[in-house]
Amino acid sequence: MTTLSQFSPLTIRGRTLLPIVQGGMGVGISAKRLAGAVAATGAVGTVASVDLRHLHEDLMAESEHARGQDDLNRLNLIALDREVKGALENAHGNGLVAVNVMKAVDSHAALVRQACESGAHALVMGAGLPLDLPEMTADHPGVALIPILSESRGISIVLKRWMKKNRLPDAIVIEHPNHAGGHLGAARIEDLGDSKFDFRRVLEETFDVFKSLGLEREKIPLIVAGGVNTFEKVKTYLTEFGASAVQIGTAFAVTREGDAHENFKRTLAEARPEDIVEFMSVAGLPARGVLTPFLKSYLKRESKLQANAKADPARCTQGLNCLSVCGLRDGLAKVGQFCIDLKLSAAFRGETSKGLFFRGADPLPFGPAMRSVRETIHYFMTGEKPLDLA
Repeated sequence: MTTLSQFSPLTIRGRTLLPIVQGGMGVGISAKRLAGAVAATGAVGTVASVDLRHLHEDLMAESEHARGQDDLNRLNLIALDREVKGALENAHGNGLVAVNVMKAVDSHAALVRQACESGAHALVMGAGLPLDLPEMTADHPGVALIPILSESRGISIVLKRWMKKNRLPDAIVIEHPNHAGGHLGAARIEDLGDSKFDFRRVLEETFDVFKSLGLEREKIPLIVAGGVNTFEKVKTYLTEFGASAVQIGTAFAVTREGDAHENFKRTLAEARPEDIVEFMSVAGLPARGVLTPFLKSYLKRESKLQANAKADPARCTQGLNCLSVCGLRDGLAKVGQFCIDLKLSAAFRGETSKGLFFRGADPLPFGPAMRSVRETIHYFMTGEKPLDLA
């Protein structure tokens, strides 16, 4: 199947790409298979850097004998190196392979360095303002830098700080917290629907920020993310709103090439609107996922668990200390009180009763049907669904 896009290409660092970016989804949901398959079509594939040990039996076996956080971080860096190189191999020289690193992850600087050393074409960073990303990548000036932000104020702050360092973002992802899956770019659940996050408004305000800073409108591609689930939305955002590309997460997570277990894909694909809920993550950010048995049970007990919150390093049962700020470990009573790494890794393995399954809010383009990456991209670029689903 050949996808001939009617839209202008996305250009990053001289690479001419389909205006499609696959969102980064951890733990292990978007790794070498998915990212490589997306890049192979000429789009942007993304490896999520969080705790990739779970994709490698030898590293998980070694984890059982790990002597503390440093050992576990070392194993995750080995896993990231393998996944980036695998994604590049699977891409066959096409598209662009990016690595998503969460600012909220304690080892984010080491993950950024490893991604660059492993040959990633781009670094994507969200879950916090990536003000120091230029410094972290200073030894790798050829790597594209792409911050994830949700409103024009944050974009203005990042641009002004980076410009003092003689660096501009190579693109900016604008994520709408009322539609996206996983960790969301708002301070509180009550803020998710704030009009300041509306794509048209953020794009217009960002173009005004560009003008005030003396930047050409076309200088930095803007990529909208969250709720992109139909060809009609893609057409609206790219031809009417002025976006340069769209980022898509959940629709890629459920493709045949997705790195997660079949049960994970089924849980996302078969979720009904009433099964998708928002809650406060242990990272101190609102999050969105499927109301599985774990999450249903947790939310019933949430108030009691938060009332008993206490700062205790021993609460990090794995010794990974994966987050800079952790509600469970640090005793933060207003945010999540569970081990997010344990729950996300259980989801990756397809343990539907134990796992935390992040998901976007909107219906999937093919409903509960699972199709290939190529068919998914072809639909978003042309509006043509597979014949049996049309």
